Amino acid sequence: MTSHRYDDLVELIRERQAACGSTRVVAVDGPSGSGKTSFAGELAEAAGAAVLHLEDLYPGWHGLAATPPLVHAVLEAIAVGNVGTAPRWDWVGDRPGPLVHVPPARILVLDGVGSGAAMLRPFVSLLIWVEAPVDVRKRRALARDGDVYAPFWDIWAAQEAVHFAAEQTRRHADVVVHTGA
Repeated sequence: MTSHRYDDLVELIRERQAACGSTRVVAVDGPSGSGKTSFAGELAEAAGAAVLHLEDLYPGWHGLAATPPLVHAVLEAIAVGNVGTAPRWDWVGDRPGPLVHVPPARILVLDGVGSGAAMLRPFVSLLIWVEAPVDVRKRRALARDGDVYAPFWDIWAAQEAVHFAAEQTRRHADVVVHTGA
């Protein structure tokens, strides 16, 4: 994505009303390997935003469905001016770890599958859907996470399919970004 396009998105974010207290929340959602984290990082840099990576919160390889309620609690706290907290997932120990603390910010980018879930949308000022073809996504995800992710690709993909079918996230997106041919 060109810096010009990020400038356009930053302007769009600034035009939106804060829906989470004084924080404008930008959800960057889409399937695994679509390029959400890179996109969210570059957007956050362009916008001067804080980022919450949902991969820090997913409670394990089978925990996608449990994640939106965790994020909801964080956003509820931020909406009233408090610091949101949720347990960071200890991927090595396969258990909850220390708390992640998320203070209110001018702009907060949520990066991850589930960030555009229906229960979170009342707090979201802008929902961005990031997508790429399955073969591109799988190649990216396995290059990024290697042998750790490989045994779980199908498990995670099945959860995503159920989640996205129920949530209709792409249909609710304000912006759709294609990151692969």
